[in-house]
Amino acid sequence: MRNATKLTTAVLAAGALTLGLSACGSSGSDSASDTSGPLVVAASPTPHAEILNYVKENLAKKAGLDLEVKEFTDYVTPNTATEDGSVDANYFQNQPYLDDFNKKRGTHIVPVVTVHLEPLGLYSHKVKSADALKSGATIAVPNDSVNEARALKLLDANGIITLKDGVGNEATPSDIAKNPKNLTFKELEAAQTPRSLDDVDAAVVNGNYAIEADLKPASDALVLESAKNNPYGNFLAVKDGNEDDPRVKKLAKLLTSAEVKKFIDDKYAGSVLASF
Repeated sequence: MRNATKLTTAVLAAGALTLGLSACGSSGSDSASDTSGPLVVAASPTPHAEILNYVKENLAKKAGLDLEVKEFTDYVTPNTATEDGSVDANYFQNQPYLDDFNKKRGTHIVPVVTVHLEPLGLYSHKVKSADALKSGATIAVPNDSVNEARALKLLDANGIITLKDGVGNEATPSDIAKNPKNLTFKELEAAQTPRSLDDVDAAVVNGNYAIEADLKPASDALVLESAKNNPYGNFLAVKDGNEDDPRVKKLAKLLTSAEVKKFIDDKYAGSVLASF
């Protein structure tokens, strides 16, 4: 159904390592790319690639944009490939994650336009409400620093745990001040959290992975992030210096069009929220 090239993490692992090492010595000022070919955008399969493919199939031709979508199943390779120039842009991440990635990897990726929010949720195959979690229950959380902190903040906001005052975007279970149910936390790669639901009591799952697992965040989540004042909107991003690429500008305009908002509203029914 999708006109996209599916790339697995395993196939790209060696390339990702090389890209990550070379990124440390690169700078944004020399990153201008050839703008005559198709705009190649790396994206998570759901909903990012689905949204991009809607643009490709319905809006791009009229706007004079040749768009190519490449799907990635991890949260690392899209940025290292954008830094290296293997792709022109990416669409999969939020600002706290990008800030952390640039700092730790020495990359120079910058946001162009925010498109949507995927609310983070707590899910379970074993209980029907967060209150029903038993003492000593095991909760799976994403193991990357930003998403783990985001998961813990979700639990804190819903009174399940209490984090220490002043905890930022690198919070870990060691930053929990109160844990009245003596919950145990199992740290997993974000993509693995929905698959863990049969093995743990509950799991905090990123919105895109929840949708891929046929979970409906708007109705299935025990607790769900609020969209109000949420800093985790997902955006189109490029390597610093490529923001003025005319192809990027065309895509940014299309991604924030009324047609795309209607597509998001109709297809995801509140599980993905347009941010424009």
